[in-house]
Amino acid sequence: MSVAKVIEIIASSSKSFDDAVEEGIKEASKTLKGISGAWVSDQKVTVKDGKISEYRVVLKITFVLDD
Repeated sequence: MSVAKVIEIIASSSKSFDDAVEEGIKEASKTLKGISGAWVSDQKVTVKDGKISEYRVVLKITFVLDD
């Protein structure tokens, strides 16, 4: 039997929502082992001078705990 845990992180990118997701997973993978999935629970942009300056995502990351 395995047990999984879900954590929430916020990631950002100046390029796109997709890039923010990839960066979030990449950074989370540095300290979390056994990541099995993630879902985007929210998206947001920041605007500066009438243009999008940053894409932000709230990710819920699932990982399996060690036995």
